[in-house]
Amino acid sequence: MSVDAPEAGPAAAPVGPDPSLAARAGRALLVGLTRLVTGIQARWAGCAPAEVQRVYFANHSSHLDTLVIWAALPPHLRARTRPVAAADYWDRPGLRRWLARRVLNAVLVDRAAAQEGLKGSREALRCILAALDQGDSLILFPEGTRGDGVRVGELRPGLFMVARERPGVELVPVYLQNLSRILPKGEYLPVPLLASTTFGSPIRLEPGEGRPAFLERARQAIVSLGAEP
Repeated sequence: MSVDAPEAGPAAAPVGPDPSLAARAGRALLVGLTRLVTGIQARWAGCAPAEVQRVYFANHSSHLDTLVIWAALPPHLRARTRPVAAADYWDRPGLRRWLARRVLNAVLVDRAAAQEGLKGSREALRCILAALDQGDSLILFPEGTRGDGVRVGELRPGLFMVARERPGVELVPVYLQNLSRILPKGEYLPVPLLASTTFGSPIRLEPGEGRPAFLERARQAIVSLGAEP
């Protein structure tokens, strides 16, 4: 089932992260803790960190995945890069909501509604495209749910729709390694191990390329980064 995306309008003025002292301190603390726990090793294998609008799309196996990619970016890029996150997990009252909204400046989408029907899918896509139209870069996990940390699962259609509706945005594959061992499903305390984040070569939707072919090519772009020495 296809989803018609909203038309692109004029770019909105950049919103940017919360400039309050508490939010700035929260960002610094979150970056420091993430680096301490995971020892983030960022490797730019297919591109360099640059002030280009991008969607970083990655494999997903841990609740730490978002933080690791975000913290691996240089500060000037991190400030304009927003994670796309599930509202059912991150938009709960308390610390999670504050982190998502004030610290990470996340784009919150209703994951259940997006998976259940056309209306929910359109609303999730509208939120993503609106963030891109503000000039932000995004972090996206197109598998839609956490995997086992070994196999990269089938990608959901959202990445294809973003590529189709915003062809000027670079789509950068990212491979995360070891995160499922550092914070496995069902665990709340991380195990101090080294994680790696590998950024690959940007891809774009090719003329005439259909959704299944594009999504498989995007999946293979992630997988190939994990196979590199």
